[in-house]
Amino acid sequence: MAKIEKIPTGEFHSGYGCVIMSAVVAVFGFIVWWSFWHVPSTLNTAIAAVAQETPAKLPEIAAVPELEKKLTDFAATVNAGKPATLKLSVAELNALLVLAPDGGSGTYKDMLRVKALDAAKNVIITDASLPMNTAKFWEDKKRYLNGEIDFTVEMTAVGPDAKVSAVRVPGKTLPEGMVQGMQMYGYLGPYQSHPTIGPVLKAIKQAKVEADGLLLNTEH
Repeated sequence: MAKIEKIPTGEFHSGYGCVIMSAVVAVFGFIVWWSFWHVPSTLNTAIAAVAQETPAKLPEIAAVPELEKKLTDFAATVNAGKPATLKLSVAELNALLVLAPDGGSGTYKDMLRVKALDAAKNVIITDASLPMNTAKFWEDKKRYLNGEIDFTVEMTAVGPDAKVSAVRVPGKTLPEGMVQGMQMYGYLGPYQSHPTIGPVLKAIKQAKVEADGLLLNTEH
């Protein structure tokens, strides 16, 4: 039986492989440039346009001696499976910043001060001084976003969370993408998995900003 031989009808040049490999390398190089240089560089430029080199001096937080007992009583009632409500005034919300453990990104007492409550918009208005890294992360330098931040209190499957709804920096306009990025972060997120705080937060079913305080309720 005659042996069948396959004879190519077109020419193949070794240069084709080089072209293909060059294209792959170019695509990979673009991804690396976009991920590790362009995005951080673009973000760095946006931050530089609105941030300052030094943090704002936030007001001192006045002590509220009865707050710890108020929180302890609320937690005990919640853990006993009984209905409970908790109302926190502006002064108590600020004192709570002192009591809150470090969630991994620093303590909120160095970043935020609650100054007003807007019941109509359901927002907590704060003075803020948020540390923001530079593109050269190895230098461990920080800049600060000094201004006002509004927080909305949203209910999640694991309890209430505080999320950015608006950011104002005097004399500056923040890029929309920067604000959207900030809105993705939940400020109570670090505490939702806390062994003692988490279960209490999860038991809360309703959170409402009122003119004289933030009302938390374990019943709808």
